[in-house]
Amino acid sequence: MSESCGPLGTSLTQDILSSLGLADKTAAWGTLGALRTFLSFSVDKDVQRLLKAIAGQGSLCSPGCPGTHSVDQAGLKLQRSACLCLPSAGTKGVDYGTIVDVLTNRSREQRQLISRAFQERTKQDLLTSLRAALSGDLEKIVVALLQPAAQFDAQELRTALKTSGSAEDVALEILATRAAPRLQACLAVYKRDFQVEAEEDIRTETDGILQDLLLALSKGGRENYSGVIDYNLEEQDVQALQQTGGSSTAGQWVLLFTRRSPEHLARVFDQYRRCTGQDLEDAIRNCFHGDAQLALISLASMMRNTALYFANKLHRALQETEPNFQVLMRVLISRSESDLLSIRAEYKKKFGKSLYSSLQLMQSEGNVVQPCCPCVELRTSETFLTYPDVTFKSLRFPYLVEHMEEPQGTPYTLTSS
Repeated sequence: MSESCGPLGTSLTQDILSSLGLADKTAAWGTLGALRTFLSFSVDKDVQRLLKAIAGQGSLCSPGCPGTHSVDQAGLKLQRSACLCLPSAGTKGVDYGTIVDVLTNRSREQRQLISRAFQERTKQDLLTSLRAALSGDLEKIVVALLQPAAQFDAQELRTALKTSGSAEDVALEILATRAAPRLQACLAVYKRDFQVEAEEDIRTETDGILQDLLLALSKGGRENYSGVIDYNLEEQDVQALQQTGGSSTAGQWVLLFTRRSPEHLARVFDQYRRCTGQDLEDAIRNCFHGDAQLALISLASMMRNTALYFANKLHRALQETEPNFQVLMRVLISRSESDLLSIRAEYKKKFGKSLYSSLQLMQSEGNVVQPCCPCVELRTSETFLTYPDVTFKSLRFPYLVEHMEEPQGTPYTLTSS
């Protein structure tokens, strides 16, 4: 028996968006769910701002440099023959605030446009130039922001598969939560960059049910939700989960967890609880152990409520003795143009404070918070975010995370360190 969700097949949200003139334009919607039109976005202006920020107090190039440069009186146009003599990390005068401001207030697509334009106008690679000027966690953040999404995912996946204990967490997260087109692009880049199929590394680095889950997810065969509730299939899946109780029949669990849509699985999980009196996660703990148990519980959490899953992951990363920069960076950057607003809403609902407030709290505790304001030293008695040779008040990572009620466009204020 099936039942249609009626007009919600095309969601109310999509109906609203379709009536907005800017809804389909790049960067029209920010990561906070607020309309950010970026109507003043100019590749040339951004290239010029970055060029000046990287050059710092030094000249764009030395007198003996073969390249020539020329900036017009307005300071906005740069000749194609321009050359940039790269500064060393920590060079005096490097404008970290401008670099952060430009890169975190642009979509990934816009950052790619900026990168290509920078190369055309200066004959220098933007990423190489920024790496020469930056260091530490700020450099890592900038590299991640400038990478195409597929390359970022491929590198994170490779690291996870080659790092002990990461496959059931990071690899599962990437393979299970990326949309099919992005997943296929990730796997293509993986093969190109590492000269090996991701499936081969999965077979080499994992085993058992974890391996079966990762291989199945890498196929990208998850069903799309059609807006129609199939009650017969829902009942069949609940019965299948009740009948499977060990590794000998784990294939059914793998099939359901990797093929069914998240919307369908959420209803199956709820129905399972009504029929058995226990959550599916409890059944997993009783039937499976080790990596298989961890992987199935994580996957169930992702399918039940993806935003809540990431909210919990961010909270755990912030609760560690030293905040887990890699987790925070991966989640915030990878979700920044999809569901970060939902993640922030779930975070506030569960933990009683905003994600932004949690980051600020780490400041007051004197920890080195690396997630959204990279390469930051947070002093116990101050709310300063310190980079080499310069201190910023009110520095934030607006494109990745921001307090919901905080006014947008808070300017950077420079003070001497």
